Amino acid sequence: MIDRRSFLGSAAACIAIPNAGHSASNLLRAAPGTQQIAPDRFDPTDLWVFDGAMPGRSLRARQGDRLSITVENALPDPTSVHWHGLRIDNAMDGVPGLTQEAIAPGDRFDYDFALPDAGTYWYHSHAQSVQQVERGLYGPLIVEEAEGAPDIDQDLTLMLDDIRLTETAQVSDDFGNFHDNSHAGRFGNVWLVNGQMEPKYAVQRGQRLRLRLISAANARVFQLGLSGMSGHLVALDGMPLSEPALIQDTFSLAPAQRADLIVDVTTDEAEAFLISFERDGGYAMASFPVSGAKQALRPPPAALPANPDFPIDLKSARTATLLMEGGAMGGMRSARLNGTQLDIRDLAQRGKFWAFNGTVGDMKAYGRDTPLIDVAQGESVRIGLANDTAFAHAMHLHGMHFSEVLADGSLGPLRDTLLMQRGETREIAFNAHNPGDWLFHCHILGHHASGMGTWLRVT
Repeated sequence: MIDRRSFLGSAAACIAIPNAGHSASNLLRAAPGTQQIAPDRFDPTDLWVFDGAMPGRSLRARQGDRLSITVENALPDPTSVHWHGLRIDNAMDGVPGLTQEAIAPGDRFDYDFALPDAGTYWYHSHAQSVQQVERGLYGPLIVEEAEGAPDIDQDLTLMLDDIRLTETAQVSDDFGNFHDNSHAGRFGNVWLVNGQMEPKYAVQRGQRLRLRLISAANARVFQLGLSGMSGHLVALDGMPLSEPALIQDTFSLAPAQRADLIVDVTTDEAEAFLISFERDGGYAMASFPVSGAKQALRPPPAALPANPDFPIDLKSARTATLLMEGGAMGGMRSARLNGTQLDIRDLAQRGKFWAFNGTVGDMKAYGRDTPLIDVAQGESVRIGLANDTAFAHAMHLHGMHFSEVLADGSLGPLRDTLLMQRGETREIAFNAHNPGDWLFHCHILGHHASGMGTWLRVT
């Protein structure tokens, strides 16, 4: 493991967001702000943030509560807020052109919805997301278990990100450049956790921690591991696993995915780490100075309480297929954009590089396009996914969670974001229990902006 401290290097560490309890304020303000991201010899970085900081304040509620919050737009551009991973009313989903009009500068929008599921979620801008999420418009949303919460000593939320800064510590304004959007997406040159570089968080030997990991990265897939801590994966994308899975090796966290870990501090050394592994080595993203005497090992954690279940009937499920095409080194020759067939050169001139089933998803035209599938509420759905491109894609379904249909016909754990590697063919299934028009898109944000979006209808 390497400790890299140079500003434009690849390493960063974490600061934990403390448990703030239930917020009394129901106003969330999106506005320009500044934050000291780089070392003190650099100027503060100009950002766009919620409530004055990146990430925005930690919103905490309890399962079964309602969240009522007014978003005020003090930005120079329109915005909206998507409540990522929450199974909420469609009108509250925050997708301009599909579920609401974007919030104009100077305007407000009232979000109000029930919280049926406990777990780790997050909120972020869903307007011009490549730019607005990169500039800092995101924050954690934690829904605590109504009962049966795990016995832990600390509950820490860690929002992982990478940001592209210039030599003057400002966000690089090359948003949506053709190379990023047609290749793997926008990668940063500075790693952040909770908006800071290299803070530390003190723990004691023998403590049991709940680490809520959230990826707010534009495109980077983090490959993570633990040093000085051992434990179990207990939830993915907010949904509890039926049985905790022992962490024996590294694990990935793609853009928009979440992972809940319950870990014990076991090291005899002075620090423990959350490590991100890159081609040139492993780097500390989170460091935990350790004190105290060694403690006896605790028994493995029990499974978290299950969230409401909507059974999937694979035999009678409605089916659809989704073919991912395009991008650099891809074989796509043409695709439809807003009803017109265009060749790849014409599409590229319009900043469009990707297609689903031969159609480029235009975020301004969702309400006029044909859905991927139109089903009745309560029907089960199976969607076959094929990635015929040279790059990975993090496929995110709004409004519902799905399970992967495994090779033996069984169902994997519930998720809302699935990482599809190049050349892969996979299948997902879900119960269409939530009525509305729901976005289905790649959460590598440049890919979505340049064509990788569709939607489905549940009535």
